[in-house]
Formats: sequence, C-alpha cells, structure tokens
Amino acid sequence: MVNPLSPATDTEIVYPDSDGQHKADNTKQFRWIVTIKENLEIWFASREDVFVAGDFLWYPVEGNNKIRQAPDAMVVFGRPKGDRGSYKQWQEDNIAPQVVFEILSPKNWMKRMAEKLLFYQRYGVEEYYVYDPDDNELIGFLRSGDWLEPIPVISGWVSPRLEIRFEPLENTLEIYRPDGRRFLTPVELDRLREAEFQRAEQERQRAEQERQRADEAIQQLEAERERYQALLAQLRQQGIDPE
Repeated sequence: MVNPLSPATDTEIVYPDSDGQHKADNTKQFRWIVTIKENLEIWFASREDVFVAGDFLWYPVEGNNKIRQAPDAMVVFGRPKGDRGSYKQWQEDNIAPQVVFEILSPKNWMKRMAEKLLFYQRYGVEEYYVYDPDDNELIGFLRSGDWLEPIPVISGWVSPRLEIRFEPLENTLEIYRPDGRRFLTPVELDRLREAEFQRAEQERQRAEQERQRADEAIQQLEAERERYQALLAQLRQQGIDPE
C-alpha cells in the first residue's frame, strides 16, 4: 500500500491536458488566437521539424505539474508535428517553445501578464509577443542572455525566428509572411480558397469548351473525308478516274 504522505513518483504524477480555463474571453480575442495560430501552421506546413499549437499546456519541469502555462499560440523549432495532449518538455528533447503569443482580454490583468513574462523568461522562450486587440497595442520581447528585453520599435519588426513582419496600423495589426502575403482570418482564407476554386472551375470549363470545339472540328473533318471518299467511289463507278 502506498503511503499517502510519501513523495509521489513521476509515474504517479498526472499532467492534465486542460487547465479548465476558457480558450478566450470574447470573440475578438478568439479570432486573433485562431488567426495567428492557423497562419503560422500554414506557413510552416512544409517543415516537419516545426510544431505549432494554440492554447496548449506546456509543462517545462518533469515531476511538477503545477509549473505550466498555456500560451495562446506557440512555436517550437526542432520538434516534429503530431498530436499531443500537452507539451511535456522532458519528452521533447528538453526543447522549450522558442516563440509564444498572448492575446489580451479584459480579464488579462497586468499582474497576470507580468507573471507570464517571468515564466517565459525563466523557461527559455526567445521571443514573446503580446497583442491587445481592444487598444490595438502590440509589444514584444526578445531574449538577451537570461532576460527577455522589450523590443524598442515594434512597427516593421521582423521576428528573428519566424521571419514574419509586424505592422501595427491605426485600427488593427497586420502580420506578413516572409513571402509578403498577409496573415488572413479564417473567413478571409475561405474567401480566398473559394475565389481560387472559382478560377480553377472557370479554367476547367474553358478547357472543356476547347476540347468540345476540337472534337467537333475533328468530326467535321471526318465527315468531309467520308463525303470525299464517297464521291471518289461514285466517280469510279461511272468509269471516271479522278486521278
């Protein structure tokens, strides 16, 4: 029988896949979480060694399930894609997420953000970005030694790891991929896919029309050839050699 007062072994420790918190406090915050996470996943889709997740529990210390955070979005270079219940760092070659994002909501008090900054600083995050969609304010932090230092000028800033560019505008934030394409919301992505589908469908219809016209031309030529052969046969029956 296990002594309930004895220290728990690592095999007895449960690392929950959920912290019981809502993913987002409002639609605006959720839209930004999804937009950033999905666009990052799309951009790194061809990289098998880049893992992207959103609102995903990260446990940096083996044996302690109380030390954890669930970044709104995080990117880990050097780890394979694939489904996980949570990110247990000791099972991931001890590689910490290099880049994390947090989207503020009215419930994200400054004290909470300060606690997250200290956590990410302590456990190895290289880049930390915080966006407040209500005030349209973006701040970023970049690792320098043991510290996450504020990025002095965020407008036009290019992430060293992600190579994406941030452009805060008057009423919103725009993020650009290295190929110059803007991060799109799920609705915008769907509209783009629909437009591409429509263009492809129009091309298919044009190609089908061209094929039909070609088939009709071939049929006309075949009919002309048959009429010509019939005329030759008729002339020969009349004793006329057309040649």
